[in-house]
Amino acid sequence: LLGSGRSHPKSSGLFVLVKQMWGTLRNHSLTLERWCSQGACAQTKRNDALHVLWKGPASVPRGARQSPINIRWKDSVYDPRLKPLRVSYDSAACLYVWNTGYLFQVEFDDSTEGSGISGGPLENHYRLKQFHFHWGAVNEWGSEHTVDDHVYPAELHLVHWNAVKYQNYTEAVMGEDGLAVVGVFLKLGARHEALQKLVAVLPDIKHKDARAALGPFQPSCLLPACRDYWTYPGSLTTPPLSESVTWIIHKKPTEVAQDQLAAFRSLMFTALGEEEKTMVNNYRPLQPLMKREVRSSFATEDGAGP
Repeated sequence: LLGSGRSHPKSSGLFVLVKQMWGTLRNHSLTLERWCSQGACAQTKRNDALHVLWKGPASVPRGARQSPINIRWKDSVYDPRLKPLRVSYDSAACLYVWNTGYLFQVEFDDSTEGSGISGGPLENHYRLKQFHFHWGAVNEWGSEHTVDDHVYPAELHLVHWNAVKYQNYTEAVMGEDGLAVVGVFLKLGARHEALQKLVAVLPDIKHKDARAALGPFQPSCLLPACRDYWTYPGSLTTPPLSESVTWIIHKKPTEVAQDQLAAFRSLMFTALGEEEKTMVNNYRPLQPLMKREVRSSFATEDGAGP
């Protein structure tokens, strides 16, 4: 009995054994929990939380270069010919932000060469059409692409079209080398002050089809300081899923605060007056790499990873 003041060698020996076993089990549990949050368990939960769009016919892969994919760091091929991406955006070309019913999107005036990208893996100048985000209901998932099975809470896509080969965005969507999408992972961390201007207007577009003026906005402020990237041939991750995209995925993520991600999750898939459905988990499932090659603009170091 506790507090009896007597010493029981067998009991104390049993206590030490139980304590050691508990310590071993606890450490194993923590290791398993950490593995679950970083790898297979997170992927399973991510797939279970899929949007209804990806539970029907649209979920069936079409073609040999669908997106998104899991980027394997050690399998990517360093290409020294890949130069830095040249980015030049005109903040005054920003038109408005709106709720598409699947995500929120910031539209840009693409009638001139004012905003766009060139260099990197691209042979032509591509004009910025819009940018948008994908995110999860929780921080354990949300990004469309993954790196060595690591999932980020959200992902930014800046969508550009080839203004040299095509007359307009609609033509470019269905054409060879028609689009270039810059992807940036978002990770939980410091508040992103420039993003806050966008977050501040989200309450005005809570429901589907709502739009709001944003004023001048500089998208380059959302890019990480490190400009290393992976690139591969892929597709749009929303219908029509056309295989016209050159993907440029930044290696380093951009940090955003918890309350900024919470603002994303306050939006609705539904229109005003409909039964409200929270806008979360608006990402497409991973697609097979098949015979494609993922190139990197940087040399891969042993043991490197996200």
